Amino acid sequence: MTPVSQPSGGRIGPRAGLVLLGALCPVVALLALGIGRYDIPLRTAIAILAAQVAPIEPWWSEIEQHLILLGRLPRVLLAALVGGGLGISGAALQALFRNPLADPQLIGVSAGAACGGVIGILLDGNDALLVGLALAGGIGALLFVHWLAGGDGGSSGGGDGVLTLVLAGVVVSAVFGALVALAKFVADPQSQLPTMVFWLLGSLAGADYPRLALAAAATAVGLFLLWKLRFPLHVMSLGEDEARAVGLPVRRVRVVAMCGIALITATSVALCGVIGWVGLVVPHLVRMLFGGHFRHFMVLNALLGALYMVGVDTLARSVTDAELPLGALTALAGAPLFAWLLRRMRQGGRAC
Repeated sequence: MTPVSQPSGGRIGPRAGLVLLGALCPVVALLALGIGRYDIPLRTAIAILAAQVAPIEPWWSEIEQHLILLGRLPRVLLAALVGGGLGISGAALQALFRNPLADPQLIGVSAGAACGGVIGILLDGNDALLVGLALAGGIGALLFVHWLAGGDGGSSGGGDGVLTLVLAGVVVSAVFGALVALAKFVADPQSQLPTMVFWLLGSLAGADYPRLALAAAATAVGLFLLWKLRFPLHVMSLGEDEARAVGLPVRRVRVVAMCGIALITATSVALCGVIGWVGLVVPHLVRMLFGGHFRHFMVLNALLGALYMVGVDTLARSVTDAELPLGALTALAGAPLFAWLLRRMRQGGRAC
């Protein structure tokens, strides 16, 4: 299999991509602040934000200000943070396992984190407990998959490596899915069960500044670990023999990277529910559009992941009177791409 992080010629250069995505992110975020079941003009949304740092005579209503500052602003920021983190996690997993189909959901990390979060709901815990239990579940799932795949995460290359990784992810997801089902069975049907069901569907409806701060702190640690490993991950995507030949501590890189990936994914699941496919879709879009050179790859994944998640969340809360499950929308976007990648690999093509 061609290394997933091999530099390839995208349709747009990576530097131009940084400029383009860097300009699009604030524009889309501002548009998202005004779009919803209660539309607010873009000029008003910008003025409300500017009024927090500059003396501007308000012409908007208190409802509009409350909606922007306490409702949509933390939600948009949390969506950008989660999307960027999941995009980078997917890219790191694909490089780590040398497998273009690696994804936190496909290999069971999301299922493990969801199981930990459900246990936290059963214990009536706060957000900190949910994050801790989800982190434990995510790391446990990732280690389980790594062991089932023969200790190399399907990195041996070819179709057999892909199949091994996917099947290991299916097994782990089934185990943790069964535990989640048992947790639903024993949950209080009046209080805990509705919370579990709504949470597992994926939503940013509960976004507020305390959750945003918790997500930022936990995700920042994971992103820092992966950023420090961006070059070792690029080398490992070429093969473990090549990595050892240049003196790279393969085992240590794998363990640290897994901890960073699990921390980001578990935090996302704990605060937003199960939001899948982002880690699969975003890295492939980045490779197709901007190429795969490691120097800019992480930043491009963060920017495109943030852009993607803000757009999907805006769609989820604005197209109907009832908010659509965010996890369902990301699956509808990601599943066709996954099918296309499998088809290309079956035909002997190179998966992006």
